[in-house]
Amino acid sequence: MTPGTAKGSPVGLVAVFGSTFFELCGIFMLSPLLLLMLKDAQVSTTIAGLFAATTWAGVFLITPFASGLIRRIGRRQAMWLASSAPVVSALGFMVTDVLWIWFALQLLAGVAGGLRWVLAEAFIAEFAPPQHLGRTIGTYATLVGLTFVVGPAILAAVGTDNAHALWWVVALLGVGLAWTALIPRLPPDHDSHTASVGLQGLWHAVLAHPVIMLAGFLGGFFELGLASILPLYGLSLGLSASAATLLVSVSGAGGTLMALPAGMLADRFANPARGRRLLMKVFAGLILLSTLPGPWVLASPWLVWPVVAVWGAAGGALYTLAMVDIGAREKGLTLVNSTAVLVLTYTLGGLVASAGSGALIEWSAGLGFPVLLIVLAAAGFAALLGRSR
Repeated sequence: MTPGTAKGSPVGLVAVFGSTFFELCGIFMLSPLLLLMLKDAQVSTTIAGLFAATTWAGVFLITPFASGLIRRIGRRQAMWLASSAPVVSALGFMVTDVLWIWFALQLLAGVAGGLRWVLAEAFIAEFAPPQHLGRTIGTYATLVGLTFVVGPAILAAVGTDNAHALWWVVALLGVGLAWTALIPRLPPDHDSHTASVGLQGLWHAVLAHPVIMLAGFLGGFFELGLASILPLYGLSLGLSASAATLLVSVSGAGGTLMALPAGMLADRFANPARGRRLLMKVFAGLILLSTLPGPWVLASPWLVWPVVAVWGAAGGALYTLAMVDIGAREKGLTLVNSTAVLVLTYTLGGLVASAGSGALIEWSAGLGFPVLLIVLAAAGFAALLGRSR
């Protein structure tokens, strides 16, 4: 092991933080820009929606095979691949306007994003000081949340109709790629010849950490998934279009602001493992309590603001705590497998929420939709209690 590669490496943490921050700022600047460009080209809303969903298809495509790829080419090489592919995609969007090529480029960016998602969290778990693992992961989650704001803000400042907007995206992605060079080498994974990879490795990770994966699913449902349909929910409550859109910001702010406190709390327990499980039950209970006013929100729309804030905060905290728990328990390729499953369950929760909630809101925003949330939150809370016992 060369200097600066052990756990607690500040160089490694700063490099992963910097690489992720600049790349995600570029990605979240690029995503709305591409959708606006498609609409300007008179592409239908349905096709534009499928284009946006292609990113998640890429995440699902690569995540089950991330550990196998990493074992074959190594972590740093995989990180280089994940950092350079979005640059290629952005350059491709600049040189062609053929729609099927755009879909292929977006799929490539999604695959790279899924690989980076798994790698970055695994790197941080390896580099973080063990006694401050929760604080480090909470800081990382807060930084990721900020990119959701910074990327679109840069696009607004540059201008969506600016001919050089895509060059700004390429510049941000290029800076992220440059930061990747600073990530120090890690020693060979201790389980590189024994750990299962691919689908078998994912299944072993699910069996090893069912509570963690349940927490990831709940976090994805209430933070990621519901945020995507909050504008529709706000409109059904009679809010204006601008106020309904602001609900997304309230949810995102809750998740961003709660990640670091949740991680710091997890570090302060004498028995960290029990402390993390206790905090997961607390935040799952907060989600359940926040869903209970749902049937009365239609009559009192002001209730939606604190409710949505709790959804984002508690959902984000659950995901942060799941990351901390995996980082504290696993190392090597087993850590990569467990992180990949957490990414899948979190994303699955988001997809289930976004796919099913829209129809329920249209059918019964005042009763059907809130009852579903109450039932799901209660089932998740009961399952966490039962598994802990």
